[in-house]
Amino acid sequence: MSVKAVTSAAELLQTQETGAKVVVFFWAPWHEPSKQGGQLHEIVSALAQKFSGITFVIVEAEAVPELSESFDISVVPTFVTLNGRDVVDKLEGANPAEINVVVKKLNGLTQSTVTPAAAAPVKTPEELKQELTQRLERLIATAPVMLFMKGSPSQPRCGFSRKIVELLQAAEIPFASFDILTDDDVRQGLKEYSDWPTYPQLYVRGTLAGGLDIVKEMAEGGNLKEQLGVQDLQLPPPPPTLEERLKALTYQDTVMLFMKGSPAEPRCGFSRKIVEILQTADISFSSFDIFSDEEVRQGLKEYSDWPTYPQLYVNGSLVGGLDIVKEMADGGDLKAQLGL
Repeated sequence: MSVKAVTSAAELLQTQETGAKVVVFFWAPWHEPSKQGGQLHEIVSALAQKFSGITFVIVEAEAVPELSESFDISVVPTFVTLNGRDVVDKLEGANPAEINVVVKKLNGLTQSTVTPAAAAPVKTPEELKQELTQRLERLIATAPVMLFMKGSPSQPRCGFSRKIVELLQAAEIPFASFDILTDDDVRQGLKEYSDWPTYPQLYVRGTLAGGLDIVKEMAEGGNLKEQLGVQDLQLPPPPPTLEERLKALTYQDTVMLFMKGSPAEPRCGFSRKIVEILQTADISFSSFDIFSDEEVRQGLKEYSDWPTYPQLYVNGSLVGGLDIVKEMADGGDLKAQLGL
């Protein structure tokens, strides 16, 4: 049997729910024996051929944080053996003899029996309609001025939507929007809810103002902002660029840690370990949870030219990740080496 790469928690759960016996191999690209062609990878491949009744999967620990967190992975390599949904063993380290022992133990167990989940109750048409109405009301209340259109303000997907966006922007009216092409339930349901058969549709403080023809007529008749009764709404100042945000974040404190989770609740073993190292060295630091902002999570990789997390900065300059910080701590006074 071949070794399968798993890239999400859902993939592994699907395998577990069959009651299968599974060996999960957590690895990292910087750990040479774990890489394709490395010693551990070859051992796992050989075991997969020998124990055909066991499913062997590999997980890049930093790339699938939800799995690393759920199994409390703090070092690589780590092997976790599963019998259905039950954890049988967890082995940290790269001892081939110990790996063979836990796999043999798993192979000797009786396969787990998983009871299928009960099917969700079927909702009546009236219940579905009520749910949709509630959802439409929440969407309409998203902002004081809410536009339901085809596409987005930056990429309208019909001329009518493009024109109404131009009218609102020319009048300096702040608004939120919803692309009705992304959700057919909303697209069809809003026509009935508003008793208005076409798009775009503009709502002001929860009430339908109309479509393009009405808004265009109002704009031609005078001050659109006044006619819509939104003189009190002002456009927000332009947001800082991503580079400006990232620079400000790296300088937020003398020592700044970008991690998964928080120091009190790390969401991966690598983040937990670097927090422990900094705390042991009595180093005061601030942190940023990269799970809280996808733009920062992806942008900082390019800004720092460093592809993984955690990342540690001192006075706005990148020190490195866990491996570098751990090496520095092993070599002596970490606080002194960081110039603190």
